[in-house]
Amino acid sequence: MTEVRKYIIESQDAGLRLDRVLAQKCSDLSRTRIKNLIEQHKILVEGKMCLPSSKVKENDEIIITIEPLVEALPKPQSIPLDVIYEDQDIIVINKPAGMVVHPAPGNYDQTLVNALLAHCEGSLSGISGVKRPGIVHRLDKGTSGLLVAAKHDKAHQGLVSQFANRDLKRQYFAIVWGRINPLEGLIEGNIGRSPRNRQKMALLREGGKEARTFYNTIEIFGRFASLVECQLETGRTHQIRVHLASEGHGIIGDPLYGRSPKGYAGIVQKMKELTEQNTRPLLHAYCLTFIHPMTQQEMQLKCELPADFKEAMTFLKQNVEF
Repeated sequence: MTEVRKYIIESQDAGLRLDRVLAQKCSDLSRTRIKNLIEQHKILVEGKMCLPSSKVKENDEIIITIEPLVEALPKPQSIPLDVIYEDQDIIVINKPAGMVVHPAPGNYDQTLVNALLAHCEGSLSGISGVKRPGIVHRLDKGTSGLLVAAKHDKAHQGLVSQFANRDLKRQYFAIVWGRINPLEGLIEGNIGRSPRNRQKMALLREGGKEARTFYNTIEIFGRFASLVECQLETGRTHQIRVHLASEGHGIIGDPLYGRSPKGYAGIVQKMKELTEQNTRPLLHAYCLTFIHPMTQQEMQLKCELPADFKEAMTFLKQNVEF
């Protein structure tokens, strides 16, 4: 049902911005939600339309009309999820390789959003008035690992702010072709859409967005492959995949950037089988660190390597000459 709220401005709030006053009075609504309601003329001051920056006066009457949550366009689907952490505000999922995060042309269902809508049924209080999970960062279809989503506006805005300020830390494991030299370091370079292939991202001399990836070699499989840990300082599309490939060490199984070495036919073939015919890059988001948007407590969550990762490492150890 439609909810109507009424507030009378007190003397201590006179002269303040409307959105600031309402953010204090309506703890369950984010500033973004309040702004949207004002722009939709669902918030009136003395019966008149207003702006977020409008200054309020003592004894002003504010009426807020909050419509029922709009059902999200994607439909809930009962899909098993590996839930690493969940409370009334957020949920952290270990996404399997092969699952798309958001519905899109060619993948309208069986996505993580569809699964979350079903799993969180009854606990979503809405993101900007729509009953949906607030996903702050994404993982490519072929990438596995940790992803956090918010259940309501306040939590979503808190996570968005951390992502924008680069306070939300993500660490990945990747198995790459060859041995990186030096074994650890920082890869920098602006990333943007490739002018040669619009389906790919690329390092650009001009334009693009700043991108920084820290890497550290964890294990070496002869000259053939390496297990590398990566930490993102920025979050660009395909960032780790592009940066590692730019150093000549594409991720095994990456269909866009992971060029296989010549020779070693048996090993290359086995890697192809393990990565579903080079459609699953061996890239896994194993650690996520952030401040809980409501409790303000630091959280660090980790998940194990998936089975295909472990199998690839075992095979390389047993079949590569050191």
